[in-house]
Amino acid sequence: MTQKQNNENSVKTGSVADSRSKTIDHRFSIAPMLDWTDRHYRYFARLMSANALLYTEMVTTGAILHGRGDYLAYNQEEHPLALQLGGSNPVDLARCAKLAAERGYDEVNLNVGCPSDRVQNGRFGACLMAEPELVAECVDAMKQVVDIPVTVKTRIGIDEQDSYAFLTQFIDVVSAKGCTDFTIHARKAWLQGLSPKENREIPPLDYERVYQLKRDYPTLNIGINGGVTTLEQAQLHLAQLDGVMMGREAYQNPYILAQVDQVLCGSQKAVISREDVIEAMLPYIEAHLLSGGRLNHITRHMIGLFQGLPGARAWRRYLSENAHKNGAGIEVVKQAFQNIQAEVVE
Repeated sequence: MTQKQNNENSVKTGSVADSRSKTIDHRFSIAPMLDWTDRHYRYFARLMSANALLYTEMVTTGAILHGRGDYLAYNQEEHPLALQLGGSNPVDLARCAKLAAERGYDEVNLNVGCPSDRVQNGRFGACLMAEPELVAECVDAMKQVVDIPVTVKTRIGIDEQDSYAFLTQFIDVVSAKGCTDFTIHARKAWLQGLSPKENREIPPLDYERVYQLKRDYPTLNIGINGGVTTLEQAQLHLAQLDGVMMGREAYQNPYILAQVDQVLCGSQKAVISREDVIEAMLPYIEAHLLSGGRLNHITRHMIGLFQGLPGARAWRRYLSENAHKNGAGIEVVKQAFQNIQAEVVE
């Protein structure tokens, strides 16, 4: 996709920080997930929840400053929206944070949790937990140039450095530079020997350690990530913490988002139906196709919309088999939905 095409339907504002709140509601958010939480998924998710805080995929400072594409492009409807940055150079991070604020992002988040080899080779992600002073310097550099929140997403530990004292030292050093918002993935990361996927599943969850962190740092905003698959679980976490971040479940079973506002945020608005979600996506899909995009760029995120319901397999199969074809348009989505209805009637 060309840079011009990538900019279609994307915000092109100057500095708008003065028009946005400097406090963000972190009660419920969707985790940044590489190759998953792109701007098409985020638009789709926003149709189902007005209150969920959305995060971009992690974007490296190098991509933003030296890449050919527009890595800050997004849809104006996505707010509230946070940019997650990957990097460890305070100067570069500050430049990127300033660009993000000028483009209208509501928050900048520093990734201190990704354990992949590629990220480690770039000296960022989870390995930065071992360098809290550097993380603090990065946070401070960004805070000096923006007036939107600068937050940190991290783990409870890395490798053999997984004591509670190690975690609190990290929090002490980074919060001393003005970071008041931390999202804690309640697993440690093994930097060697486990893949990123294994690091999301094998290290055991330790929710109590995150709860203790909130008790010991009551003035900080502490959110939790890891293993959250239902809104009932989210409610239990929110009884102890300031925020809950849901990852894979919000992607693979996206319709769970349709009740976030009602269950977690007290909204009295009616829950949007799956059919209405599809109808609301059609104009967006058409605009994407007119800009030169392909149907499957968007429908790949919609595959799980009917998860657990009769006809879900027919929906998935039809989209998977047809959305990638040359010339595929919104009629594919309409037909996929008709297939569901026919199967349910039968």
